[in-house]
Amino acid sequence: MSETSPAAASAAAPVAAPAAPPARRELRGLEGAVAMLGFPVAVVASLGAALWLIELGIDPAAAIIAPLATFYAAIALLERWMPWHRSWLHDRGDLRTDVGLFVTNAAMNVFLSPLVLAAGVVVGAWISERFGLGLWPGDWPIVLQLVLALVVGELWEYGCHRAMHEVPFLWRFHATHHSAPRLYWLNAARFHPVDLFVVGTLKLVPLALLGAGAAVLALSNLFSGVHGAYQHANVPVRLGPLNWVFSMTELHRWHHSKRVAEANHNYGGNLIVWDVVFGTRYLPDDRDPPEAIGIEALPDFPMGLWANLAAPFRWRRVEAESSGGGRFGEPTARAR
Repeated sequence: MSETSPAAASAAAPVAAPAAPPARRELRGLEGAVAMLGFPVAVVASLGAALWLIELGIDPAAAIIAPLATFYAAIALLERWMPWHRSWLHDRGDLRTDVGLFVTNAAMNVFLSPLVLAAGVVVGAWISERFGLGLWPGDWPIVLQLVLALVVGELWEYGCHRAMHEVPFLWRFHATHHSAPRLYWLNAARFHPVDLFVVGTLKLVPLALLGAGAAVLALSNLFSGVHGAYQHANVPVRLGPLNWVFSMTELHRWHHSKRVAEANHNYGGNLIVWDVVFGTRYLPDDRDPPEAIGIEALPDFPMGLWANLAAPFRWRRVEAESSGGGRFGEPTARAR
């Protein structure tokens, strides 16, 4: 027998609201202002600082470090001051693993990303010379180039992320991210390295092949870093119409729902545009996302760093040691 298709299970379980859904929380005063303006201000400030440093002659890859580090410190402090859920402030045995994955994935990016991008640049230059094509609009303003880069890279990220949910073998690597028992800014790094490499690092390859410059690639990484941490942050967010552009916090909290019919939506990493195109955007307007998150069928998913790194390669045992089976709320049909 084979594993039940997650996509089939999702299709068989239509999205339905709980019997008595709680009303959306009303945000007023300073909390309301932060909810509306926090993310736009963070993006503009971070990108503006990086562009200023690049203009000063600093290498683009180095120019994004200080703005990103400053943002991480700011969002961590904002969570303590104005949390969305106070219960998400407390370590549930996940903090050490999240820090470990942050360091592990950062090291992977430092060593592997330059090699991957260098190969992409070489191949892109060969294509351009061989066919006489100037594929990337390098004469556009840098902001427009960044917008194009985000849209192009997002198509790769959307496709890979959706596959991680719909292909059982790939889900083994993505389960680490959904095993988080709470949402806070450091969840943005809670990925198995294989998952992050495929979904995150490789999305820059098409840009390198097309001939995007170093500044565009660096700013894309900066935007992803700021967006990813804010997307998972334990802070109030209300973006209104911007929820049709960015795959931000309000949308992503539904993606972490225990219910497969809710979680199999909002696959966009930075932008929600491809979810809109392919019909997977999901944002109820009558209730807030659930506070309890995780993998319903695998409540005992390992929390330790080494156990998470090994989980995809000992998947049968991970399932057997859990009180459920399969993915999210789905039974596993595979023979043991």
